[in-house]
Amino acid sequence: MGCTLVIDTSFGSTVGIVGREPIVETDSRTHVEKLQVNIARAVEEAGLTPADIEEIVVGIGPAPFTGLRAGIVAAKALAFATGAKLVGQNVLDPQGEMMNFVLGDSAMFDGIDFLADVPRLSSRQSDGDVPDAEAKEHELDRHVTLCVNDARRKQLYFSLNHGSISLPDEDAAERRWIEMDIDYPEHIVERVNAALAEHGERDGVSYVVDVAGHGAAKYASVWQGLRALGSVVDGSVLDAG
Repeated sequence: MGCTLVIDTSFGSTVGIVGREPIVETDSRTHVEKLQVNIARAVEEAGLTPADIEEIVVGIGPAPFTGLRAGIVAAKALAFATGAKLVGQNVLDPQGEMMNFVLGDSAMFDGIDFLADVPRLSSRQSDGDVPDAEAKEHELDRHVTLCVNDARRKQLYFSLNHGSISLPDEDAAERRWIEMDIDYPEHIVERVNAALAEHGERDGVSYVVDVAGHGAAKYASVWQGLRALGSVVDGSVLDAG
């Protein structure tokens, strides 16, 4: 029975078999020494052996290098030992995907505490003769996600995504309005506002920015400077299980 193992050390550490409850260590001072133990525990609790692992997905940042390296090294070593396929995944794009699912009222994230206050678009009634499904799609298209990860030293790694970046089509690059970078929150607000103004004027749309990822809540007061702030979510896809 094949399975996929996920290893991410971009913020503390998260280890888990897909479809099972992940093992999360939020303390970045001790997560490295617990990583191998948690990998073994995750496999054992799933009733599997290392030989059952067909694929390993490892977080490749952006994140502080020391902690990130531990996860990548562990994933590469395990892939070499088991023959599993190794796949690297940046940690920012999944935040945008998560917000798309939640706003679109997907049941995938029901019951997740840190997403409970995000307003589902299905709760908003359409006006006139516009079908609810069409109105919902239009409203979802107004949302962009400022995807962040704590870089420490009062900075954040970030990107600004509009819609799904994972869709393999020729327009995917255009949906990343700001490429991955690192900056101070105040500067990020300025850059995001400039992008909103540019795209809003071009498209005739008033876009709303949702902020998602580790470190989002730390700078909640700074996000008030965004032209149109939606939800602030301090958590990641992996935190949701």
